[in-house]
Amino acid sequence: MRKLLSPSETAQLLGVTVGTLAVWRTTGRHDLPFTKVGGRVFYLNEDVDLWLESRKRTCT
Repeated sequence: MRKLLSPSETAQLLGVTVGTLAVWRTTGRHDLPFTKVGGRVFYLNEDVDLWLESRKRTCT
């Protein structure tokens, strides 16, 4: 089921700050998809899950 997550919910899930998410959005440092509704930013839970899966590594 699609669920919209606020930046604070997403930050808590990922273990980063809301400010870090803002930096990622503005600089494109990480390609975590987000959705804007009016002036508000949201993340789809399925996008966050897919992004996390894409970050998996077996070595450094």
